[in-house]
Amino acid sequence: MDPIRRKMLKTGAAATAMAAAPRVFAQQSGQARAAMSFYEKGPVRIHYEEAGSGFPLLLIAGGGLNSTISGLTDAGNPFNPIEEFKGEYRCIASDLRNANDGQSSGPLEIDRPWDAYTDDHLGLMDHLGIQKFMVLGFCIGGPFIWNLLRRAPDRVVAGVLAQPSGSRPEMRDLFYETNMKGWGPALTARRPDIPMAMVDKFLTKMYRTNPDFVFTVTRDFVRKCQTPVLILPDDIPAHPYAVAMEAAMLAPKAEVSMFPWKEPKERIPLAVRQIRSFLRAHRPASA
Repeated sequence: MDPIRRKMLKTGAAATAMAAAPRVFAQQSGQARAAMSFYEKGPVRIHYEEAGSGFPLLLIAGGGLNSTISGLTDAGNPFNPIEEFKGEYRCIASDLRNANDGQSSGPLEIDRPWDAYTDDHLGLMDHLGIQKFMVLGFCIGGPFIWNLLRRAPDRVVAGVLAQPSGSRPEMRDLFYETNMKGWGPALTARRPDIPMAMVDKFLTKMYRTNPDFVFTVTRDFVRKCQTPVLILPDDIPAHPYAVAMEAAMLAPKAEVSMFPWKEPKERIPLAVRQIRSFLRAHRPASA
């Protein structure tokens, strides 16, 4: 090999290694922090993890009130958003307060269940020193995103609602009964301070008091919302197609994916590509 070419290759390899070293160290440090990352405020303790770098992207797993970080990566999720987006964004995810398989805990705020969870999401962003961010949520992440847009419209740059939860008055007992069986008993078994009577009041306020549309905001709010949203509808009782499409039609800056987008599975990469394009289009130019 030409000595000059050999020297250039060696120099290039060394530069590449030096450039890669900080990234590797950062990833290793991030992994170490993730194992013991907690945000605490009063009686609330939220377990969270971070991956990647770039503009902040809050990720909310599905699973209802048992939403945890692992829900983003397990086989039941349509795709792994951490793997898909950590190369371009600072991905932040947390276990929902009192999720049975999670490490987050706190009181049941019976009078303001949805807002209590939104407090946790916004509090975590404050803890991390993040003012503006984007959010991608599955299932229960849909109502959470609408509540974030209501509570912090100046902070949420854009939202992606994948298979979002929603309801109609005739379905008022669906989420209540599901959580009374699949969430409440396990919670009370490990938390003697929370009896089932308290769980009943909490779920009644959360799901039966206003069992219509997206739970957290009104149609009038969605109609006036100026934040860009991308909606990927589903079509099961907990993720009703009609509600997702109604929200998409009402929101003035809404986009909607193809439907169905999860089946056949060959369509999922196309949906992910649309999400990526949407996020890039609305990411601040300075990010």
